[in-house]
Amino acid sequence: MKLNTNTLNILKNFSEINTNTLNILKNFSEINTNILIKPGSELSTISTMRNIFAKATITESFESEFAIYDLNEFLSVVSSLNKPELSLEDKFMTIASEGSRSKAKYFYSDPSVIVAPTKEVNMPEADVTFSLSESNLIELKKMAAILKTPDLALVGEKGGNTILKVCDKKNDTANNFDIVVGENATADYTFYFKVENMKMLSGDYDVSVSSKSISHFKNTKLPIEYWIALEPDSTITK
Repeated sequence: MKLNTNTLNILKNFSEINTNTLNILKNFSEINTNILIKPGSELSTISTMRNIFAKATITESFESEFAIYDLNEFLSVVSSLNKPELSLEDKFMTIASEGSRSKAKYFYSDPSVIVAPTKEVNMPEADVTFSLSESNLIELKKMAAILKTPDLALVGEKGGNTILKVCDKKNDTANNFDIVVGENATADYTFYFKVENMKMLSGDYDVSVSSKSISHFKNTKLPIEYWIALEPDSTITK
């Protein structure tokens, strides 16, 4: 990385960015097309409804703060150029193809119009914990799409199994699909999520769910984690 008076080369060659970082940025764009990138190697985002919060640690490190209003557009510009080189300036960045005279000037957004996290999430004590495999996550999302079910329920009966079920909680006769994710439940509970909020990258996750209306999904292989709000009609009887 080289610094001069006005220009900061944060990433001399974008093609050298870790594939995981690119995947994380693409994933974050599904949660919120805004992003505020802060100095350091941590990326975070929050949905406009503030019901999904995600945080990841990347191998690259940014030296200054800047905001992008449309992350999808930004990623499209970058991916359209051959071995793009990025340089940060005061109000914009330049994105140029290696060895070419062509370049894009991409202006930063005003941070005040960006929906970005303002504080960390303090996860309460978990009432339920379980492991969710990548294959089970993919299968649940696939079946939810096939059956057109909007809800995901984590259901446990004290002493029995814990299941994840894609369903329509407003229609008792709607088709559904479930997977057993635990045994010997310690309480009777039904925790509801919206399927559309399950925007995690594919992978294996350690999951914690609290009756205080929040859940935590921590990827077991990548340094990325998500906090997802429960639906208000979730219940537990201990």
